[in-house]
Amino acid sequence: MSPKAAPYGTWHSPITSDAVVENAIRISSIFIDPLTSSVYHIEARPSEGGRCVIVDTNKGKDVFGPAWNARSRVQEYGGGAAIAYGGVVYFSNFGSLEVCVVDVEKGGEPVVVTPENKNHRFADFTVSPTHPNLLIAILEDHTHPSPSEVETSLVLINTSTRAVSPVVSGADFYASPRFSPDEKYLAWQQWWHPNMPWQGAEIYVAKVAVTSDGVEIWEKTLIGGVKGQVSAAYPFWISNETVIFTSDLSGYQNPWSYSTLTGKSVPVLPTPVEKDFSLPGWLLGESYSAVLEGKRVLYSVMQDGRAVLYVLDVKSGAITEVESPYVDISSTLKSTSSSVTSSFPPGIISIAQSITIKVPPNDDPVHVNYYPQTNPEYSGGVDGEKPPCVFGVHGGPTGMSNQVLSWSKQYFTSRGWAWADVNYGGSYGYGRKYIDRLQGEWGISEVRDCVLAAKHLSSSLNLIDPSRIFIRGGSSGGYTVLVAISDPPPGIPSEFKWTGATSLYGVSDLRRLGEDTHKFESQYLKGLIGGSYEEIPEVYKERSPTSHVDKIDTPLLILQGSEDAVVPPSQAELISHSLEERGKKVKYILFEGEGHGWRKAENIKTGLEAELSWYEDLIGVAKKTKM
Repeated sequence: MSPKAAPYGTWHSPITSDAVVENAIRISSIFIDPLTSSVYHIEARPSEGGRCVIVDTNKGKDVFGPAWNARSRVQEYGGGAAIAYGGVVYFSNFGSLEVCVVDVEKGGEPVVVTPENKNHRFADFTVSPTHPNLLIAILEDHTHPSPSEVETSLVLINTSTRAVSPVVSGADFYASPRFSPDEKYLAWQQWWHPNMPWQGAEIYVAKVAVTSDGVEIWEKTLIGGVKGQVSAAYPFWISNETVIFTSDLSGYQNPWSYSTLTGKSVPVLPTPVEKDFSLPGWLLGESYSAVLEGKRVLYSVMQDGRAVLYVLDVKSGAITEVESPYVDISSTLKSTSSSVTSSFPPGIISIAQSITIKVPPNDDPVHVNYYPQTNPEYSGGVDGEKPPCVFGVHGGPTGMSNQVLSWSKQYFTSRGWAWADVNYGGSYGYGRKYIDRLQGEWGISEVRDCVLAAKHLSSSLNLIDPSRIFIRGGSSGGYTVLVAISDPPPGIPSEFKWTGATSLYGVSDLRRLGEDTHKFESQYLKGLIGGSYEEIPEVYKERSPTSHVDKIDTPLLILQGSEDAVVPPSQAELISHSLEERGKKVKYILFEGEGHGWRKAENIKTGLEAELSWYEDLIGVAKKTKM
């Protein structure tokens, strides 16, 4: 049948909300047993309430039963929830917060190996090569729950005696503890408030002696990073004497090496390259490299907003690109995307187009991933119309919208909607200078970037309908949405107006966020806003959307999880109640039991349908297309 013309936004699509949920199983982690070479992955299953299940990848078999959930709550975002060694899998159980062990070969139920303590959270494990009953892990102690009093350290877990003992403490945060192959050294990352790990983290190496029931650490050596200035990250060993890490001393995260024989750190590349060989550490346990034979390392590198595979020769510093069909490689050991295998008709997937615009006053670049409306059954719209478009604002704000397949976006594009993700100044993947553009400017520069991106796509490129544009974002992206519709910064054309907006667990009151959020981000605002609330209270008030509710005329949909510890429900309630009192067009949906995002199938479906319906109503689409 020949493609037919129909109004944009009314196209029928086989990508239903049920289909999105069915394809929403997310592989949150992949890890390999270094002794048996067995591969495991963790599946986050919406159909099971978002439970994270460890699967023996080759056998396609769950490692444990329905009573267990391999997920960490360290730094709230988690990561680093499991590790395998010698046929045994160790993992952090989300419900009890205890560390558990399961012998994969013998089978049976997991065994708890840490004391019962609802205040202790564990993640990012490394196993002793000579005494595999001993693990070093991050402990986040919430005995005193105030963010300023939560303590983070490296500890030793004796899985035989269920004892937990301190190893390294004193910094505000730790990540990536890693034994050398001969177990003579331990490497790790650490950093302090008010910095995030990508703003100035350090890598240390220390001598270590391990016995059957304990560990001793001495001669700590700083090998990379400068506190609060240069970020060093992701240490790993390629031999007994050499540890590799990345450092942004050049302005980009490039590889460095440290030798325990010489006691020196040196850049691996002969000259720096403008590519990031690692990304900001929002999650624990990440790995952007894998050791190959002959002192070579496979790296997933960010280049022009997409992932590229490189093989690095550590000895010569030569890098060779490896042909890869993938636009996003979250890690050489991890993938956050679902399978692209589907029964949908060929040609229905919208492929991202990279667009770079220049913004005044300095012609700074802003990067956009544009997804055109795509459905093989339709040839286009009617009467020369341009499609409506949703502009997505990523979280972080030190985050990035990559080009990985997202069925939620395809849900829109297959119905005749365009979609555009804005990687505003402050996004990662384009070097440290690009990230730092947001310092002191949050709520100003990224809002301007989003508006100018919308203007460019609608006016300069004539790709979308300027009278039917929507803005939506989650977390810090939700904050950007709320600022964009309440008090946009100077330089925004006076005639510009968003047709509608969606804030998913967005920030509305900056002062309260600083008081209520978790330890990891509790001082993040100092850099983003330009100081603490005590130092510049007027700026916090001025940049809070709750201070400008009277200016909001854009219809607003608010989606929020009831158990969100990153952006508490009070943030959503503050602005929704204020708008309701003023008779503004607002709709608030609270998802019970959900945190910072939706994990349950029914909530993923409800949220997606509610968002589409909200936009359809605002542009007057008479016929809903949820078939």
